[in-house]
Amino acid sequence: MKSINIKNDFHNGSADLYWQSGAHAERTCRDSHSDSTEGHDEDDEIYEGEYQGIPRNDSVEKADRQVGEVGQSQFRDMAQYEGERRKDQEELAQQYETILQECGHGRFQWTLYFVLGLALMADGVEIFVVGFVLPSAEKDMCLSEPNKGMLGLIVYLGMMVGAFVWGGLADRIGRRQTLLISLSINSVFAFFSSFVQGYSSFLFCRLLSGVGIGGSIPIVFSYYSEFLAQEKRGEHLSWLCMFWMIGGIYAAAMAWAIIPHYGWSFQMGSAYQFHSWRVFVLVCAFPAVAAIAALTTMPESPRFFLENGKHDEAWMILKQVHDTNMRAKGYPERVFSVTTIKTVKQMDELVDMGGDATAWHQRWRIKLTNLFHQVWGNFLTVFNPEYRRITYMMMAVWFSMSFSYYGLTVWFPDMIKYLQKQEYSSRTKVFIKEKVEHVTFNFTLENQIHRNGEYFNNKFLNLKMKSMVFEDSLFEECYFEDITSSNTFFKNCTFISTLFYNTDLFKYRLINSKLINSTFLHNKEGCMLDFSDENNAYMIYFVSFLGTLAVLPGNIVSALLMDKIGRLRMLAGSSVISCVSCFFLSFGNSESAMIALLCLFGGISIASWNALDVLTVELYPSDKRTTAFGFLNALCKLAAVLGISIFQSFVGITKAVPILFASGALAVGSFLALKLPETRGQVLQ
Repeated sequence: MKSINIKNDFHNGSADLYWQSGAHAERTCRDSHSDSTEGHDEDDEIYEGEYQGIPRNDSVEKADRQVGEVGQSQFRDMAQYEGERRKDQEELAQQYETILQECGHGRFQWTLYFVLGLALMADGVEIFVVGFVLPSAEKDMCLSEPNKGMLGLIVYLGMMVGAFVWGGLADRIGRRQTLLISLSINSVFAFFSSFVQGYSSFLFCRLLSGVGIGGSIPIVFSYYSEFLAQEKRGEHLSWLCMFWMIGGIYAAAMAWAIIPHYGWSFQMGSAYQFHSWRVFVLVCAFPAVAAIAALTTMPESPRFFLENGKHDEAWMILKQVHDTNMRAKGYPERVFSVTTIKTVKQMDELVDMGGDATAWHQRWRIKLTNLFHQVWGNFLTVFNPEYRRITYMMMAVWFSMSFSYYGLTVWFPDMIKYLQKQEYSSRTKVFIKEKVEHVTFNFTLENQIHRNGEYFNNKFLNLKMKSMVFEDSLFEECYFEDITSSNTFFKNCTFISTLFYNTDLFKYRLINSKLINSTFLHNKEGCMLDFSDENNAYMIYFVSFLGTLAVLPGNIVSALLMDKIGRLRMLAGSSVISCVSCFFLSFGNSESAMIALLCLFGGISIASWNALDVLTVELYPSDKRTTAFGFLNALCKLAAVLGISIFQSFVGITKAVPILFASGALAVGSFLALKLPETRGQVLQ
């Protein structure tokens, strides 16, 4: 096949490449053609495996020939300069789409799909980690209610910061490099968080782990989209969303398999303890580690290189994509025919580094300061008049969907726990004025209330007390040994000549009680794991597993229909149906009914998220894509924090208010979604 030069006519029929007249363009193209086919006649074929050389970047060549005109160009009007950049970007978008068509869709894209899927899976895992370990960690670290609440929210705060920071950096230093850094930070601090003992250090590690993983969603979707041709983009970005679901399933399955196995723990004295929930935290870091290992084998986005003037690097990657796909399809003889690709004119950024005499730390400070200004300036352009309306509309849609989705999904397990507690309380047995003498209790005592009882010379040996309350009772010459308790209290009781040996009956369990000639020996100090919630824990893991698995049908449907019915119809239609299914949650009076309705809500709403991800990728140009996506994803996490905080305050009070809030937010989001532009069939900017 002959090596050809791909160009697209733009702007009044001009076939010019950047800063080239027609004659110069022809000469440059002939030179490039000659260089790339040196040693062959005009009609010779260039076979796969022969060295073709890297085509010349016509923009760089022309710029080199115009060095003498630099003085004149320094005074060029900035508006004209920006106009030329925009013209370059439009021409590059058309050329790039044509090149992706030639590269085809095959083995390379599917390999990248699984690699980036691991990174997205790590994000899905991170959302669930703290919620699953909290019932055990709260006992292990003596957490108060405010501390538990902060631990539950800290991952969202970290992801909010991470999404904004890594999204902005990915447009400046590259998608692959930024994703590697963010995943590495997540892996390191997730690893540390499984070993640290104190609440403050654990909180700090989970915060930084969240900051690291926060870059996954904005970078992964932008990165993958830049290897997808227009007719494949909506469908395959939707397939990629499935890995977030796989991450949730992985977290629920690992929690179910690991956390209840309390025998997996070990300790070194009283200072260091490593319980089974810490094993679970460690296992949850595996997807991020696997993503890092796999990502090192993948190249940077060629679109990023072209936007930053790196023509040769982009050409080599696109040739790699083409050759990988052609070999996999059985056409190794097909040669990548592209010889020249448009690159975008770069902004001249002159930074005084101070020369060799400047200390290394000062040079780094200057570099980081300059990078910060570049990232911040790029972020501000998202609010330029050209994008302002789209940005504000997207902010409203992202906020409304996140507020309702995360608020409901985190509120729901708490609501299940409340219903379980209510049902458990309804089975409480009450004993009044009982007298028990010379009896040995060596079996589990559970869910009982004893009032005005008298216990003389009784032994409580090697047993568990679960949800036991003794009120206004007398214990005389009794013996307690090897007692493990949970939710057990002695209120206004009197203990006379009673011995407590190796029990966890702390003094805070003895409320307004009197101790007369009574002794505590070898008391179990510190917060012990609560053994009473094993069944509840299994239930929560099972519910989370079902809820995450329920999104599979919605994921499949959205992937198959995304390019057929369009992004806006998918987003608005799914939001409306989600709103209706959310409303029906208020009619769920039983635990099973609530679980079924929540699974329905999750399965429908996933289509909205898939459409929103695709829209966000396609509405912004390449040099602002991850910046805008990162900002919107950070806003999403802020809305999640607000939704969780507001919804949880109504647990045990009413179901109507949270459901009304969620339904209203979804209704607003679906209405605003219809005001956005449709991007189906458009070239990726």
